[in-house]
Amino acid sequence: MPEQRKIPQPKSEEPKRKKAPVRKSGCLSAILYFLFVIGASAFLARMGWLCADDVLALTKEDFTAPIEITEDDDIAAIADKLHEAGIVRYPFLFRLYAKFSNAEEKINPGSYEVKGTMDYRALVSAMRSTSSYRAVVSVTIPEGFTVEQILLRLSDHGVNTYENLLDVCENYDFEYSFLEGLPAGKNRLEGYLFPDTYNFYVNENPVSAINKLLANFNRKMTQSLRDKIDQSGYSMREILTIASLIEKEAANNDERGKISSVIHNRLNSKNLRLLQIDATIQYVLPERKGLLTREDTLIDSPYNTYKYEGLPPGPICNPGIASIKAALNPDDTKFYYYALTEEGVHAFSRTAEEHQKVIEANPGVYGGR
Repeated sequence: MPEQRKIPQPKSEEPKRKKAPVRKSGCLSAILYFLFVIGASAFLARMGWLCADDVLALTKEDFTAPIEITEDDDIAAIADKLHEAGIVRYPFLFRLYAKFSNAEEKINPGSYEVKGTMDYRALVSAMRSTSSYRAVVSVTIPEGFTVEQILLRLSDHGVNTYENLLDVCENYDFEYSFLEGLPAGKNRLEGYLFPDTYNFYVNENPVSAINKLLANFNRKMTQSLRDKIDQSGYSMREILTIASLIEKEAANNDERGKISSVIHNRLNSKNLRLLQIDATIQYVLPERKGLLTREDTLIDSPYNTYKYEGLPPGPICNPGIASIKAALNPDDTKFYYYALTEEGVHAFSRTAEEHQKVIEANPGVYGGR
């Protein structure tokens, strides 16, 4: 039997597996994601540092900037002002801090000198009415200034507005015994705003500002002076009125006692009760004049001592302590007249005739009348 050959069967070839392609895009995405995470972390860390630096003032520059807070400013306006001044980098962050710390209730209107090195908490503390960082101005009130002149000077130095200060002078009820019974009005505090040098806050409360002058007057009027007033036969207001006349009329300190004697002599006279003091008319004129005219002496005003006998209704300026003492201690003289000479001092006379001779001898002052 013939040998059977095995016919080789063709091998069934298994299908070749294709190699998976390398996912290059996946690696790139991972790298980009990693870089994004690193960048975002760095950015957030940087922002966190900047915010922390703004809140805590870790590396801020040391400088000073003026900040003025008004009654109308809310916390957003305050934050913007701090930002514009370079004190706060992120206004939104300060607003957020203010919201959680009730800063708006703590900050008071006023002008302040804040520092770049202050953190948020220190800034809020610095913008309070009791803060030592409030802007301060020094104002000198000369002897003889009127209330009008004082208010204008305070306003010019930024203490407060003329209108606010005037309203306080006219209407505020200060608790001082020497002001009891005085009628409201612009002239109410005339004579009581003591001349001196004062430190005020910029945009200070007007009541506080005026009270500084009144409190100083109260201190300067010692018990010894008050006792002398009680013994003088005049009220404090009348003594201040006499002192204000002396303050306005005296050319130098040596003349105060003599001018005081003229005033007292006339007040005690039966025939020369008209004081005829030019300064009382100047007080009511719209503008001060170098020399009064006859028409000026006819003005119908209770301050016109050419027309009405005795003292005017009140002081015509705010006198210093030297004039107050002179009002209480007049020189012992028989003078009833005085006239300004070309040398800038006064000549004192006993009679009208002597007085007229002084006037005629000084044509440069009186125009030869």
